[in-house]
Amino acid sequence: MRMYDVIAKKRNGETLTEEEIRFMINGYVKGDIPDYQMSAMLMAIYFRGMSDEETAILTNAVAHSGDMVDLSPIQGVKVDKHSTGGVGDKTTLVVAPIVAACGVKVAKMSGRGLGHTGGTVDKMESIPGMRTSLTEEEFFQVVNTTGLSVIGQSGNLAPADKKLYALRDVTATVDSIPLIAASIMSKKLAAGNDCILLDVKTGSGAFMKTLEDSITLAEKMVAIGEHAGKRTMALITNMDIPLGSLIGNSLEVIEAVETLRGKGPEDLKTVCLSLAAGMLYLAGKGSMEECRALAEGAIADGSALARLIAMVEAQGGDPSVIKDTSLFAAAAFERKVKALKSGYITHMNTEQCGIASSLLGAGRVTKESVIDYTAGIALKKKVGQKVEEGETIAVLYSSKEELFAASEKEFLKAVTISGQQPAAEPLIYASVTKEGVKRLTE
Repeated sequence: MRMYDVIAKKRNGETLTEEEIRFMINGYVKGDIPDYQMSAMLMAIYFRGMSDEETAILTNAVAHSGDMVDLSPIQGVKVDKHSTGGVGDKTTLVVAPIVAACGVKVAKMSGRGLGHTGGTVDKMESIPGMRTSLTEEEFFQVVNTTGLSVIGQSGNLAPADKKLYALRDVTATVDSIPLIAASIMSKKLAAGNDCILLDVKTGSGAFMKTLEDSITLAEKMVAIGEHAGKRTMALITNMDIPLGSLIGNSLEVIEAVETLRGKGPEDLKTVCLSLAAGMLYLAGKGSMEECRALAEGAIADGSALARLIAMVEAQGGDPSVIKDTSLFAAAAFERKVKALKSGYITHMNTEQCGIASSLLGAGRVTKESVIDYTAGIALKKKVGQKVEEGETIAVLYSSKEELFAASEKEFLKAVTISGQQPAAEPLIYASVTKEGVKRLTE
């Protein structure tokens, strides 16, 4: 078999066989297929697409290019959640403890932030002493003991994906739905869970900017999961506005804890309850309505918060900051951002809000950047709310005062104020299962 012939076949719009796809991935990981040939293949896939079966085979080949985690030492059903990334998205810190409190195991590997999106691992590391790198035995023990563990991606998981993503990043082939689906789902399959709940974001702060593209991506990923024998479901959620009121690392942990106390912002609570219900549903805990009631009960009786405290303690973190969030270190400096005119906030460009937070030190400019865990933004006003000229619409936090000017400029660019109150946007647009798409906004 020659890579030249496989490239030509896809270039001509033909369907690749399993043998051809596995030859291509295995050869690329081993170094037998050079970057220039794989670049040509990626561009052919970008223009010609892939069938659901081709995408499933590609995903499986990428997943099996490295370690496959065996979670069988963990008792019970294991359910995973993946978010396609956003701003203010601290849902894992709320959802995982809720699901664990309802008797379903959550053994989760999460990522770090890069660019305008935050990473769950960075947020957790804002908790003093918190370890996000555990041995496999420690990981299993924490899940069996507390019901959940969230750690950084470890080991040699899907090495083909790392190589392919680096190439896609410099060849203008990142935004291909089959390639995005294969990238996300290869890591989920390698992580070894029984069920997968996908939180596919849509809007200005998301990778997928339109609802139709988000649904298409969700359908692809659900098909891949089901093809691999995993119960899989996706929710399409709104990322045209930051989730919750706090953006940053320790700030988002604080807001997650408040939500587990039943006091968090309504938008974050609504999305988290829907995600938790979806995870419990996949694990066989009842209908979506019954599972939502279970999730609400875990917040109301304090059992979800107790699970978060137990996990933090088991992973070396200081539980006192979860029990009393005022013990988190505070930023050395703060600056109030004032509205430039009166009216209603009609739009917040979420990606720009994320960039404004990163400019304060809350995110990475490069992989080597050191994060300021105290940095971030507290939103005092959001889309739909009336503001007066000179009124505080946000507070910026940083340990470096000189970072405020650039961040404030970026944040003000993100906010649109006009005379007419906008219509309320839905938080959840649709659910996608193997049965099809159920739109929730029509």
